Amino acid sequence: MDEFLDLPTLIVIGVAVVILFRLRSVLGTRTGNERPPAERHRQRDAANDKATADDTVVPLRRAGTGAPDLDDERRQRKLEAEIEQQAKDNEKLAADLRAVAETDPSFMPRSFLEGAKGAYEMIVTAFAEGDKATLKSLLEKDVFEDFQRAMAEREAAGQRVDFTFVGLPKIAIVDAEADRRQVAVTVLFNAEVVSATYDKDNNLIEGHAEHVQAIADEWTFARNPKSRDPNWKVIGTSQVD
Repeated sequence: MDEFLDLPTLIVIGVAVVILFRLRSVLGTRTGNERPPAERHRQRDAANDKATADDTVVPLRRAGTGAPDLDDERRQRKLEAEIEQQAKDNEKLAADLRAVAETDPSFMPRSFLEGAKGAYEMIVTAFAEGDKATLKSLLEKDVFEDFQRAMAEREAAGQRVDFTFVGLPKIAIVDAEADRRQVAVTVLFNAEVVSATYDKDNNLIEGHAEHVQAIADEWTFARNPKSRDPNWKVIGTSQVD
């Protein structure tokens, strides 16, 4: 028993006891200003909320605040710019295009012209090829019947057409009108094509097989603004000399 209680061992035990008392005096001390756990959590959450708010650059607009719809504002500015680009100094045309856009909110001049370009190429190509199905889907009934009659006469005469659409160097809106039942826009097409018509004996009777020919047409497109069908149809065509 004495061999375990030698002087070095007693010194080590004494040092350990002193260290433990000092740790207890530091770790166990209270100042009287400690916050309850629930309060500490509330203050931490409030600080996090403030940091999140400070990091928000653009606050979201809530419905019902009466604030303007920025998408509508941008669309209106874009519409006005496109109308000015098409109408230039023609105030009547600008007013008519605004009336079309007011009656048919889906109308935008630039996208309309892109669709008109595609429709024009499809129609003149379908007419040359005798493609009645394509024409029927793009033309109003009376116009389709006129095209169909011309194709029937050509077929009866044994004629055929070799046709290549080259491009549209110029396209412009020249007129517009709107009422409750219909919006209509007239477009001038300045097109370049290669077109050659042959008779039943394969003799060239019109056009040229290799030369590019310039043609000009004015077509009127229309749709019912209340219809769910977004497509426009051609309701009138005329060739410009």
